Amino acid sequence: MTRRERLTRTFQGKPVDRPAVSFYEIGGWKMDPADDEFTVWNDPSWRPLIELAHTETDIIRLVGVRWLDAQDNGLRELIATETRREGKSEFTQTTIKAPGRILTSLTRRDTDIQTTWTLEHLLKDTADAEAYLQLPEPTMGRPDVPDLLTQEVELGDSGIASVEFADPLCAAADLFSMENYTVIALTEPRLFHQLLERFARMMHPACALVAEGFPGRLWRICGSEYASEPYLPPRLYREYLVGYTAPMVRAIRKHGGFARIHSHGRLRGILAALAGMEIDGLDPLEPPPQGDMTLAEIKQVIGPTTVLMGNIEVSDIENLAAPEFERKVETALREGTAAGGRGFILHPSASPYGRTITAQTMINYRTMIRCARDWSNG
Repeated sequence: MTRRERLTRTFQGKPVDRPAVSFYEIGGWKMDPADDEFTVWNDPSWRPLIELAHTETDIIRLVGVRWLDAQDNGLRELIATETRREGKSEFTQTTIKAPGRILTSLTRRDTDIQTTWTLEHLLKDTADAEAYLQLPEPTMGRPDVPDLLTQEVELGDSGIASVEFADPLCAAADLFSMENYTVIALTEPRLFHQLLERFARMMHPACALVAEGFPGRLWRICGSEYASEPYLPPRLYREYLVGYTAPMVRAIRKHGGFARIHSHGRLRGILAALAGMEIDGLDPLEPPPQGDMTLAEIKQVIGPTTVLMGNIEVSDIENLAAPEFERKVETALREGTAAGGRGFILHPSASPYGRTITAQTMINYRTMIRCARDWSNG
């Protein structure tokens, strides 16, 4: 069975020869060693891990959508960006001339960490949010489906493509610091709904166009964790997440696609709502203490209808001794492949962020492959 067939059959709920194993972003992203110095995987220590992912794992390639004929409707002329270098860091300041206010944000990238730090978020208070709502609304245009097909063809039989898409909650919450977001979402529901509706007007039609033009594929929708506990109560999860993400799930499934929700952290308070959306996949299923449910508990609630992906913490890959890590992998495989489920993919919560991949990290990644390959329910 090819890796592509294994993943496709998993989401179709059909039997497979063994559980699929993915390294998430490793293989999921195109990791070109020629990328700039702020990309940690151009360090030589990453090359064996990237090669291992490409040759031995079931690749789920995260593909972004390029848009043709997009219209900014005058928004671009209101935005200015300035980038400066200080030592091993690069700072980017963005300024937007909104009605009656100047909105600013500041981000930082460091050469030895694979992330972008937001030092100053664009919106700080309700007045900023109200000004933002008066800005021109861009339209996405047409999805470049030939580009998506090209990225898929490049994979051959090594895996499948997964469309990357944020939901309105992700877009709205990301405008604020976490503390300001939670305060406004809790105390200013009318205002926060206006932000969600703004993004829904852009994202819902865009999602439907991609789902129709690139049908039958896997998607990853990001944003759910912003409304999970401890940030917001379950009633607001249903209001802010389900209310604006369920239409996207329906559009994807209408055209034979598989809608996967990405949601770190606690699931107990939101799992019934996720099941109600009839999602096809859920990741990364973090075990306690990062999450609040075991994989066996999650499977009882949502496993019969949903492909479960994850249950391995990247911190464990980097830090645990081999015997202890192998026990965690075996537990995940045992609970994930137990009878009564749609399918399971062994999958970490993230990828390493540092510039150097250690020998222990390599050993533990190899353990994931070996255990999945040797696994048998018999």
